[in-house]
Amino acid sequence: MADDWRNGGFGLYVHWPFCEAKCPYCDFNSHVSSNIDQKQWLDAYLSELRRSASETLDRVLNTIFFGGGTPSLMAPETVAAIIDEARALWRPANDMEITLEANPGSVEAGRFAAYRDAGVNRISMGVQALNDKDLRRLGRIHTVAEARAAFDIARTCFDRVSFDLIYARQHQTLNDWRAELTEALSMAVDHLSLYQLTIEDGTAFGDRYAIGKLRGLPEDDSAADMYLATQDICEAHGLPAYEVSNHARAGAESQHNLIYWRYGDYVGIGPGAHGRITLDERKYATETYLSPQRWLNSAGQESGEKTRALLAAEDQASEYLMMGLRISEGLNIDRYHALSDRRLPQNKLDDLIDLGMVHIHNGRLAATPDGRAVLNAVIRELLE
Repeated sequence: MADDWRNGGFGLYVHWPFCEAKCPYCDFNSHVSSNIDQKQWLDAYLSELRRSASETLDRVLNTIFFGGGTPSLMAPETVAAIIDEARALWRPANDMEITLEANPGSVEAGRFAAYRDAGVNRISMGVQALNDKDLRRLGRIHTVAEARAAFDIARTCFDRVSFDLIYARQHQTLNDWRAELTEALSMAVDHLSLYQLTIEDGTAFGDRYAIGKLRGLPEDDSAADMYLATQDICEAHGLPAYEVSNHARAGAESQHNLIYWRYGDYVGIGPGAHGRITLDERKYATETYLSPQRWLNSAGQESGEKTRALLAAEDQASEYLMMGLRISEGLNIDRYHALSDRRLPQNKLDDLIDLGMVHIHNGRLAATPDGRAVLNAVIRELLE
């Protein structure tokens, strides 16, 4: 188990907590602020990088991911300094993937060349919808025209560009989604992240939904039909699902996210960032302070890390199962057994195989397309 993380790789996640506006569906740790001291934030990030690297010496760093929030509001100089420091502290992989999430507003789009020069080699854009009416409903501050322009600029700067779309939106029909997804695929993309709108407690949408003011959401059956149509349409366009919500041409998969799904190790820095780190043959779950100001103060003094919890072998096996079944390649059964003191329940496996929910091939357990459509139920069966 000491080297189990090597099966998934090693990455760095950097959380930037600020946005220009808070989207009503978003439950991420994001905040609106008009006064951000980029120098102070950079100093805190660099301090956290050095602290984390001192515990994980001699590792090869496979990926860096700038998430948020809206990381495209970071000064390019800040991004460059973080990348340079990470490269100096760890051994960078020859093909290291460095992703930055971006909003397609004109200000951020103008920075793409500077981010490329800083070392970013992959952009993930939060487009979310391809019609202006729905963008307004979702609280987005860009238009479809701005999104298309930003996408075109990004494609001139980066070989790898992905964007997100949300479906099962208010008043959206199956035919609406089919047309919108086909339009998205016509934009010569090689990676798409396609998420069903989820109403989360504590968000503006959650509050509206609770008092009956969020109208026009598709029924469960209609949303399920959109999911199934998504699989068929993307498959036909050469972007099959390699994960429940992610589609890519061969070789264009997000290497950073695959570290999560393959249950590798990753350092998480920035407010509210999570991590999984193996130290002295033990795996820990880490979490940083959620409040941007609390994290900034703590990182500047000693550590922005709020908790570090030792993960029992059984918990590691469960996490590996939950992550591994999300991806089309599935999980290695022998690796699961090495992590856990117990084997997968054969009777449950047989039942799920008979139902066409999972299959086993070359020692790997994977959910079928039908199984991924009801993945939470499949996982629940195997973990009970």
